Amino acid sequence: MTGQRGPGRPRSEAARRAILDAAIGELQERGYGALTMQGIAARAGVGKQTVYRWWPSRADVVLEAVIEWADEAVALPDTGSLEDDLDAFLAATFRQRGQRPLLLGLMAEALLDPAFATQFRDRFLFARRAAFRSILDRAAARGEVAPDADPELLMDVVYGVLWYRLMLDHAPIDDELGRRLSRLVAREAAAPKPP
Repeated sequence: MTGQRGPGRPRSEAARRAILDAAIGELQERGYGALTMQGIAARAGVGKQTVYRWWPSRADVVLEAVIEWADEAVALPDTGSLEDDLDAFLAATFRQRGQRPLLLGLMAEALLDPAFATQFRDRFLFARRAAFRSILDRAAARGEVAPDADPELLMDVVYGVLWYRLMLDHAPIDDELGRRLSRLVAREAAAPKPP
């Protein structure tokens, strides 16, 4: 089935982009609770049926927009140093850039809808963890990571801080937080230095 198109008209890239941008704009202005497919369609200048043809729900539209944002905004650095790679990756990950309402909306939807929760986890959360894991794996191949380091726990610490601060909004999520966490992870993961 590779290369074959499903039923219906192919997506217009301009309309798709307009819909994703409209979803983000609506979300940032009105919040996730007030986000509707009708509002997204009106802002994008397309019919509501066009939005529904490509996405079954508002959460699916927002999820695709967030995935694209993360792929564009958070590159995978390869500086040759675990701490430098983590600095760059986490600084980019922790820049707000208006992502808070999007991520909180998706998390709220995931808590209410188990089917969407699986999509959110598999398509977004696990993809971000895989990117982080690739940095740790490269560092391990260079001998910078101790054999007994626990990459899953290190990722949980970093993303746990991110989600906790996103949800409570009690402290900043910024480049400085990214730098502090990169040092913490590098220290905890470090292979012992030869005498």
